[in-house]
Amino acid sequence: MKSRPGQRITADTGHAAVSVNMMRKNNPHKKHKSSMGPTSKVLSQPRRNIVGCRIQHVWREGGGHVIWKGTVLDQVPVNPSLYLIKYDGFDCVYGLELHKDERVQGLEVLPDRLDVGLADTMIGKAVEHMFETEEGPKEEWRGMVLARSPIMTTWFYITYEKDPVLYMYQLLDDYKEGDLRIMPDSNDSVPVEREPGEVVDSLVGKQVEYAKEDGGKRTGMVIHQVEAKPSVYFIKFDDDFLIYVYDLVKTS
Repeated sequence: MKSRPGQRITADTGHAAVSVNMMRKNNPHKKHKSSMGPTSKVLSQPRRNIVGCRIQHVWREGGGHVIWKGTVLDQVPVNPSLYLIKYDGFDCVYGLELHKDERVQGLEVLPDRLDVGLADTMIGKAVEHMFETEEGPKEEWRGMVLARSPIMTTWFYITYEKDPVLYMYQLLDDYKEGDLRIMPDSNDSVPVEREPGEVVDSLVGKQVEYAKEDGGKRTGMVIHQVEAKPSVYFIKFDDDFLIYVYDLVKTS
């Protein structure tokens, strides 16, 4: 049974204990890997390239700890200490400074890579994604498919109108099962054609400030521009390790 997006791992400025009752979307094709065997190796060189690697580490906070396994998707060019990670069993993409964050302990590289080879026909498209609710009936979430994961290419980046956070799902499986519907293209969704070599203005690397409803402010950095939708960007806020997705030039 597939559950709709819900709770996520949370962390506050006081580094309270981490809750692992995070939102997940159970996938019937998901396979749970066994615990590490003797073939795993300790990450001895902090500066080695771990993009594309399967990793495991302890997350220690507030007197407790959990073990996380996942795949390192990318290293952010404008902040090389920041990595994007997709953890097993969790649907969000997380941004962590794996070599600097003291809560990350015992970082190890696992001998596992994922196969690639799915078409990207739905990239940049608006979709309706169906999730099971706890009550039983399916609930519709409208969103946009942003890109295929650079490493786990059977997975796609997606964000939702109700929750503008970066998620990952195996969307082609959901499409085949009837749980994903691609919306018809609208006039304002036609991609802009550009000449080869044309320079496109980008906000990547810029500092941003976000005004909250309570009058407070959040600061962060624009870390990625969506190729299929150049007005859409990924933002990493200083007080959160989730990746947020916003259309920064959208007008009402």
